[in-house]
Amino acid sequence: MTQVTDGSKWYDQDGGFDYEWSPDGKWFVLSFIANKRDPYTDQGIVSAEGGEIHPITQSGYMSGRPRWVMDGKAILFESERYGMRSHASWGSQMDVFLAFLTQDAYDRFRLSPEDYALLKELEKKNKDRDKDKDKNEKVKDKSEKDKDKSGDKSEEKSDSAKLLEIEFDGLEDRIVRLTPNSSKLGDAIVSKDGESLYYFSAFEGSPDLWKMDLRKHETKLLSKGGSGSLQMDKDGNLYSLGSSMKKIEKGDKTTSISYNAQMKLDLAAEREYMLRHIAKQINKKIFRTDYNGCDWDMMVQNYARFLPHIDNNYDFAEMLSELLGELNVSHTGGRFYPSAKGDATAQLGLLYDLESAEDGMKITDVLEDGPFCRANSKVKVGDVITAINGAPVTKDTDLAQLLNQCRGKKTLVSLKGSAGTWDEVVLPISTSEQNKLLYKRWIKGRAAEVERLSNGRLGYVHIEGMNDASFRDVYSDILGKYNLKEGIVIDTRFNGGGRLHEDIEILFSGQKYFTQVIRGREVCDMPSRRYNHPSIMLQAEGNYSNAHGTPWVYSHQKIGKLVGAPVPGTMSSVNWETLQDASLVFGVPVIGYQLPDGSYLENTQLEPDIPVLNKPESVVTGTDLQLEAAVRELLKQIDGK
Repeated sequence: MTQVTDGSKWYDQDGGFDYEWSPDGKWFVLSFIANKRDPYTDQGIVSAEGGEIHPITQSGYMSGRPRWVMDGKAILFESERYGMRSHASWGSQMDVFLAFLTQDAYDRFRLSPEDYALLKELEKKNKDRDKDKDKNEKVKDKSEKDKDKSGDKSEEKSDSAKLLEIEFDGLEDRIVRLTPNSSKLGDAIVSKDGESLYYFSAFEGSPDLWKMDLRKHETKLLSKGGSGSLQMDKDGNLYSLGSSMKKIEKGDKTTSISYNAQMKLDLAAEREYMLRHIAKQINKKIFRTDYNGCDWDMMVQNYARFLPHIDNNYDFAEMLSELLGELNVSHTGGRFYPSAKGDATAQLGLLYDLESAEDGMKITDVLEDGPFCRANSKVKVGDVITAINGAPVTKDTDLAQLLNQCRGKKTLVSLKGSAGTWDEVVLPISTSEQNKLLYKRWIKGRAAEVERLSNGRLGYVHIEGMNDASFRDVYSDILGKYNLKEGIVIDTRFNGGGRLHEDIEILFSGQKYFTQVIRGREVCDMPSRRYNHPSIMLQAEGNYSNAHGTPWVYSHQKIGKLVGAPVPGTMSSVNWETLQDASLVFGVPVIGYQLPDGSYLENTQLEPDIPVLNKPESVVTGTDLQLEAAVRELLKQIDGK
C-alpha cells in the first residue's frame, strides 16, 4: 500500500475529494486546498507513488470535478472564475476548462478547422508512407508474414500502454475556457478525439444536455431535462447515468436505457449497519476532537442495545437524535422523511376572529397577495364565511376539514357581510405559501413601527436567512429607500442561519471618506456600496447557526450594539448526509469557529448589550418591546445622548 498524499492539503468535511487515475495508472488528478483557503479548491496532479502536488490552478476561485480526457493529453475541470457570483454568501455560475499537458496537444487544439484538416491529411500520408516502408523491409517468410498480420494489433496494444507525457512547466498557461457562457453546470466530458464537449447546463430551471463543437465553436441542444454523470466507454460512446439512463450514439441520437431490478432488504441489519456508519463518520469528521467530553464509542455501544426493539425508521431517527445529542453540539440529529403523502390543509389567505361564538368564520384581515386580494373581490374585514363548496360553516366546524386537499383547486366560498350575501371562487394556497404572506405582513408592520417610533428618522430591515436572497433585499433597502435615513435597525430575529457574517460585516462597516460633486451639487457619498450611517442589531433566542455568528461578528467588530434576548452558541457548519435508506438523514458539525484563545463560538452564549425580552402579554397586543428598545437606543446614539 502506498500513501499518495499526506492529508495536509484537504480537510475531510464531506466524505472525500474529487480525484481520478490517469490512463497509464501513473498519476492522479485531484482537488486540493492550496493555500489554507478551505473550501476553495484548486486542481493538481500527483504521482501515484506519492510526492508533491503539481498545481494546475492556483486561484482564489472554486474549481472541481477534474478528469483525464483525450487519452490523457488534457485535464477537464470546472471553475467559477468567469461566472457571475452570488451577491453574497455561496453560489456561482461555472465554466468548463481544459488544461493541456503538453505544448503539442495545446497547439493542435488551437488550430483552425482548415489547418487541422491539413494536419490530419499530412499525418495520414506520413503514416501510409511508414507502413509501406515497413512492408518493404520485412522478410517474406511465413513467420514474418504472420507477424505482419498482427502488427497493427501489437502497435495498438503498445500505444494503449504508452506512458503519458506531462510538461509541468507552463501548464497554467495552457488552460482554455471551453463553454461559451457561464451557467449552472452539471457534469461535463470531452470526446476521445477532443473535438466535442458534452455538458449539462441549466438556463431555464432543470439542466439540459448540450454539445459544443470545440473547433468550430458551435453549440447545440441535444436533449431537454435530465442530469447525472457523463461517462464514455472505450469505443467513445457516451452515456448519461442518473435517475434515468441514456446513450448518446453517433450522430448525437439519444436513446433511453431501461432496466428493472428488485431488492430484498434485511431492515434490521441495515439499521445496524447505518448506526455503525454514523459512528465512524462522527469519529472522522466532528470538529471537536475531544467530543465535548463525551465517550463516543461507549455511547454508541450503549444505544445499540435499543436496535432489536426498533422496527421502523421514525423510532430509529429518534434514537439517532438522542445518541447524537450526547455530543452536546448543534447541527446534528437524525431526521426521518416519510415518502407517503398525508393530508394537506389549504388556506384562503385570511385571518379570523377565533373568539366569535356565532356560526361562520369572521374575517379580521385579508392578506396582501392572497387568494382574495384581487380587484374584483368584495371581501372586507368583518365579513363572515358561511360555507365552503356548499358545506355550511358553523361555530363547531373545523375549517381545515373543508379545505383539505384544496390547494390550487377552484373552491366556492359563500360569504355574508358588507355586500350582502354572495359567492366567490378562489384558488386556495398551501400553508407554507400563506406563511410567506404572513412574513411579509410582519415585515411591513415592523418597518411601519420603526417609522412611527423614530418620527421618520430611521429605517428597518429584516435578514430572513443568512443567504444571498436575503442579502439582496437588505442591500436594496438600505442603499435604496433608506439611504437618506439617519440610521437603520437590523433585525436578525427568527433567522435559521446560512453564511453571511462576512458580507453583513462589510456592508454595515462603511465610513464616509469623500463625496462625489457635480457642479457644486453633492450627488453621492463614498463608499457607495456600504452603509455609511449608524445601525443597531436585534437578536432573539430563536437565532440559530450563522444567526448566532453574524450578531457576534457585528458586535466584535464594534459596528453597533445588540438588543434583545441571549442567543445560544450554535455557530458551526454542518454536513447533512443522506443514508443508504434515503428517508433518513443525519448531521455532523464539521467546522468550528475558533477564537484566538482556543475557545469556540459553539456552546458560547451571546449576550445582548441591551437585554429585552418580548413578553407574551405584550406580543398578543402587537407591542414589540425589543424593537422599541432598539429604536430608542439608536436615536440616543445619533443624538449623542
